[in-house]
Amino acid sequence: MSTTVVPTDKSHLTREEINRKQKEYIFPSVSTYYSDPLPMDHASMQHVWDVEGKKYLDFFGGIVTISVGHCNPRVTSRTKEQIDRMQHVSTCFPNVPMVDLAEKLAQITPGALKKSYFTNSGTEANETAIQVARMHTGNFEVVALRHGYSGRSSLTRGLTGMNTWRKGTIEVGIVHAMNPYCYRCPLGLKYPSCEVACAKDIESVIQFSTSGRIAAFLAEPIQGVGGFITPPKEYFKLAFNIVKQYGGDFISDEVQTAWGRTGHKWFGIEHWEVEPDMITAAKGLGNGTPIGLTVAKPEIADSFQGMTISTFGGNPVTSVTARAVIDIIEEDDLRTNAAVVGEYFRKKLEELQAKHAIIGDVRGMGLMQALELVEDRETKKPASAGTNALMEEARKRGLLVGKGGFYGNVIRMSPPLNIGKADVDEATRILGESFAVLTK
Repeated sequence: MSTTVVPTDKSHLTREEINRKQKEYIFPSVSTYYSDPLPMDHASMQHVWDVEGKKYLDFFGGIVTISVGHCNPRVTSRTKEQIDRMQHVSTCFPNVPMVDLAEKLAQITPGALKKSYFTNSGTEANETAIQVARMHTGNFEVVALRHGYSGRSSLTRGLTGMNTWRKGTIEVGIVHAMNPYCYRCPLGLKYPSCEVACAKDIESVIQFSTSGRIAAFLAEPIQGVGGFITPPKEYFKLAFNIVKQYGGDFISDEVQTAWGRTGHKWFGIEHWEVEPDMITAAKGLGNGTPIGLTVAKPEIADSFQGMTISTFGGNPVTSVTARAVIDIIEEDDLRTNAAVVGEYFRKKLEELQAKHAIIGDVRGMGLMQALELVEDRETKKPASAGTNALMEEARKRGLLVGKGGFYGNVIRMSPPLNIGKADVDEATRILGESFAVLTK
């Protein structure tokens, strides 16, 4: 890990002043963590510092976004160099950083995926994928999953499978199948005796809630905002076969699961032995720089009709940054590190589960791990208040974690891929102390 570089131009505003301005000038829909919001000042690798100088171990990484460490100098040096060379030209002009990144993506994406479309966010990436799937197949209706999250536009809110994120205008032509949520199985079954019956619901939804021909099926290999819900290994193979039977393109939403996050593989869907027709991604590819990616098979990309443009998609600064991130993950073998340290992390979390009854479920893959908190393990009543309390206690002790799940009762953790076991020891020590306070 690099040494900390503290900016000399420290903010003159206090925590109270920043929070007051947040309330006065920012949409109130932009929610923040903690009863007393935590303004940040600077960061380095796995650590961040607030405006009062307190240091935190960051185990959420800006919502699964910091993949190779905050302000990693091996990334920022190339970003700064590109800013001084050429900052922007738009997609009207080809540029070396964009085509270089696209070529690299064609080399590391699974199957026949080859052609990329760059945007600014996961929302735009998913929107692009649905648009081109409808053009490619000639069909309109789309199947998504309950508990899924796809973005904040009208179309992607329609894809999202939780009412808490669906307020406002909703796109039509989208239906939702039950998701593979083993801990809270919607069918009341147990894996593996269930024979992954939830996958069969995809066919039922298509038969009874659509015209019988679909444009696409879009799903996250591990549902992020839904609470890192991890499917049985057979689920996506079954889903893929059903989708193909009814004419749809299979879209893997890798906004949170890509770039080695799940360990060993570049993309989460590779663990499930399925070759998607399209992959969407964002977040970790930019390590904090806004980027969205839709990568597709050539025949699908070539089917896009009409003119299109993305003013900032393929921006040379963003493209250079993304290529630097991929290079570091490759050069430092961070996919393996995510698997090895992730397995160590998982064992530590399971040890906590054995000690604290409030932890109902431990799940995830690689350095994408979650704890679902419950008031009672028999009834599985969500411990939403306990989750908030846990986050407050962890903050006091210098650890940042995330929250998710439909009931707001899942602790989500996604630290940088280049953390070590010592960081896991520190994080789980703090979690242990925080759970002990809840128990008292």
